[in-house]
Amino acid sequence: MNQEKSVKLLVIEDNEAIRCNIVELLEAENFQVVTATNGRQGIELAIQELPSLILCDVMMPKLNGYGVLTQLRENEQTATIPLIFLTALEDKVNTRQGMELGADDYLTKPFTAKELLRAIHIRLNRHAQIEQEQSQKLEDLRSSITLSLPHELRTPLNSILGFTELLLEQSEYLNTVETREMLLGIQTSGKQLFRIIQNFLLYAELEIQAVHPKANAYKSCQQISYPKTIITAVCMQQAKYAQRQEDLRIELQDAAIKIATNLLKKMAEEIVFNAFNFSQPQTPVSISSEVIGDNFVLSVVNQGKGMTTAQIKQVGAYMQFERKMYEQQGAGLGLTIAKRIAQIHGGKLQIESKLGEETKVSVILPVAKDL
Repeated sequence: MNQEKSVKLLVIEDNEAIRCNIVELLEAENFQVVTATNGRQGIELAIQELPSLILCDVMMPKLNGYGVLTQLRENEQTATIPLIFLTALEDKVNTRQGMELGADDYLTKPFTAKELLRAIHIRLNRHAQIEQEQSQKLEDLRSSITLSLPHELRTPLNSILGFTELLLEQSEYLNTVETREMLLGIQTSGKQLFRIIQNFLLYAELEIQAVHPKANAYKSCQQISYPKTIITAVCMQQAKYAQRQEDLRIELQDAAIKIATNLLKKMAEEIVFNAFNFSQPQTPVSISSEVIGDNFVLSVVNQGKGMTTAQIKQVGAYMQFERKMYEQQGAGLGLTIAKRIAQIHGGKLQIESKLGEETKVSVILPVAKDL
């Protein structure tokens, strides 16, 4: 099982004899080996060298293995480097503590050369597989955006170009009313185009966060104690946009939730927009919220065409259900964006639907715990 000398391992071990034995064994297998004699030095070398894998003793001076692992997982550069603990402790509680902190494996001293090499190869292969899967997901995302974005932009852009061409060619023949109607058409299409672009950009960022959860830029420490006011404003804005103020029904309760204000607005906006977009005027769109156990549940119900079980399972980007019959603006990203935002904050999105009767979309977020 000889390795090419491109694979670099970091060994953090305060016992000189054990450290030297491990280094000799690994170099015989053509690994590059970097060593540290204590936890603090190990963290510095991990950031500096960015090894493919780390072998780390648990009981060390200055900073023990658990402290090393915690700091490595909090650093974006080292967060995903596989780490195997080396320990003389056989206590299952200690083993569980390390795994809960994010250790990839445990070897109990004394271990054989075969056991060590087997553990290393398993973790290196698994890490390579994960990186390959992540790369494929990012490539799929790029391909989807490349294929879908031009099509989604074309409809509002054609409208803008068509109206402006008419205004330029026939401006001297148009009366004030006709000119105003065309300008309103340009404004409406411009807003639609802006929404599509913003949703595509946000979706791409959220998907990247899903692929690289350790570098989560969206998980917020901001706490909102009165989401009712924010959600009410979003609902009224969407009802006005759809020209369906009379169809809006609101019954909200407050609860403390940990989420940034802009992301709560976006999540509410998308599920309410979806409800108006897939139901007919003069049918109610009902928005409610309540606290159930440890969760804040925001629900939106419309009496539209509904969704099949298969369609609910396939909710995701670029899914355009029966587009020819029911125009779906914004590339169908709305529910996916809401779902991703909820997941990032430890929640989820649920859809319940009866074909031809109603659809209920619920966002479930954990209630903030008192600090």
